[in-house]
Amino acid sequence: MERKRWECPALPQGWEREEVPRRSGLSAGHRDVFYYSPSGKKFRSKPQLARYLGGSMDLSTFDFRTGKMLMSKMNKSRQRVRYDSSNQVKGKPDLNTALPVRQTASIFKQPVTKITNHPSNKVKSDPQKAVDQPRQLFWEKKLSGLNAFDIAEELVKTMDLPKGLQGVGPGCTDETLLSAIASALHTSTMPITGQLSAAVEKNPGVWLNTTQPLCKAFMVTDEDIRKQEELVQQVRKRLEEALMADMLAHVEELARDGEVPLDKACAEDDEEEDEEDEEEEPDPDPEMEHV
Repeated sequence: MERKRWECPALPQGWEREEVPRRSGLSAGHRDVFYYSPSGKKFRSKPQLARYLGGSMDLSTFDFRTGKMLMSKMNKSRQRVRYDSSNQVKGKPDLNTALPVRQTASIFKQPVTKITNHPSNKVKSDPQKAVDQPRQLFWEKKLSGLNAFDIAEELVKTMDLPKGLQGVGPGCTDETLLSAIASALHTSTMPITGQLSAAVEKNPGVWLNTTQPLCKAFMVTDEDIRKQEELVQQVRKRLEEALMADMLAHVEELARDGEVPLDKACAEDDEEEDEEDEEEEPDPDPEMEHV
């Protein structure tokens, strides 16, 4: 068997490299590589060689098959070392402003205590700015021209506003003002007072209060409340009369069809229940009668 052994320059002095060709089998023609230490110990793989040399030599760029140091791997490792050292010198900016977590054995995350020379410095935020959404100027004009129709497709007459409610702004009609007041009552939590500033009549686009409807400032008196109560009573009275008339018409219709009216049917049901109660009443005890 032809064996070739020569000194390996990539390893320390005294190390030899041997190539043994294979003569038979499927791998005939391939060569097995072995390394010998100065003391004559044989090594069959790179891990064995690395364990033997330990930290005395870096074999990360050593090619076990050829017995040479790979220059491409050496350049990459040098670039990596240079890049790591430059990063350590320059440093990276830490953009995270959150406080670090206290390194304790607690199961809850506890932030570290922040100590500052100016404890009274606080960022002032306007809560009203975050709550109020921007609103278009004179947005109430979008409600103009909207009408309500009943089931018969007839126009429902709009209610008349009190004389104290007067519109403000360009093209403000009673219908638009009524829709604006109704929208303010349903969407706003503030009291409805109208435009309190007198300068709004001169230049509504500048002095307009967007949280109030487009009407002049008004005052609700006790007389206005009393009139509204009387109006509600009248409407309830008309509703009661309409329901009574509808019920009487329904009873007459049942009478014409030969059916028993509702009040008579209820009376007959009550009589039958009374008779059943009398039948189920137990007989008196004769001993109790004798006593």
